Amino acid sequence: MIEAVIFDIDNTLMDFMRMKRAAVDTAVDYMIDAGLDVKKQEMVDKIFNVYWQEGIEDQNIFDKVLVKELGEIDYKILAAGIIGYRKAKEANMTLYPHTRLTLSQLLKMGIGLGIVSDAPRLPVWLRIVSLGLHHYFENVVTFDDTLERKPSPKPFLKIIDLMGIKPENMIMVGDWAERDIVGAKNIGMITAWAKYGNQFDTQSSGADWELDDIYDLISVIKRINGNV
Repeated sequence: MIEAVIFDIDNTLMDFMRMKRAAVDTAVDYMIDAGLDVKKQEMVDKIFNVYWQEGIEDQNIFDKVLVKELGEIDYKILAAGIIGYRKAKEANMTLYPHTRLTLSQLLKMGIGLGIVSDAPRLPVWLRIVSLGLHHYFENVVTFDDTLERKPSPKPFLKIIDLMGIKPENMIMVGDWAERDIVGAKNIGMITAWAKYGNQFDTQSSGADWELDDIYDLISVIKRINGNV
């Protein structure tokens, strides 16, 4: 019997990589306009190379790339990049289709909602509030709450403790099979892979269910709970 759904947020509720790519693309345009003499695509690639090495949440990404590129930080160029990034980030922070409909339906069904994210606390809450999801989620676990990332059991055990529901009565929905699915299965949660948010060319998720659309979750839960 499913009593709660736990979501990852990036590439599960919101199209995070679409937002990130648009933000970096615009940031580079702004830096070039401010005087940075680079080829745009080469600079975009350099930024993402640092992201992949040091973490997609790196808050000092442009500082690091400019030091590598120029040997120092040109604050006019840095400021331009940050402004461009922020403008594009806000413009491109969007939910996947049918997300709000799915969350509303889950609440009507009496299903509890939670989030477990590997991102730091403030960025997670900024996304939740910017997307207008703060009325859906009271139980949110971030990296800052356990100092460990999925698939460590600690984030999952934290959300279980917050919600007071047995893991076998929870379903974890996430896009990253090696973290979301493996971590949740290891502590006894039912799992659903957000195939629509797949960023890793994953061919086999190992999840109990696979979702082509987030709204598919409704029929999955009805089937598990014997409503269909």
